[in-house]
Amino acid sequence: MSKSITATLACGCKLAFREGSDLSPVIVVIDHKSATCGLALHVSGLPVYDHRFALRPPTRFGPPLQPDFEDG
Repeated sequence: MSKSITATLACGCKLAFREGSDLSPVIVVIDHKSATCGLALHVSGLPVYDHRFALRPPTRFGPPLQPDFEDG
């Protein structure tokens, strides 16, 4: 990521988007925690969401197909 992209949440915390590894191309990090933010999950410097888990293949299979089922 050559550009520095930032965003501000409704609570006042500022987000930064940083480059990740091969498995995680983008990491969203709390760049600055607002003094008025009451969320304990918002900690400066820690990732909010890591896309690595969203990009991996699913680990569970869907329900089994029913060959005798007729769509009416």
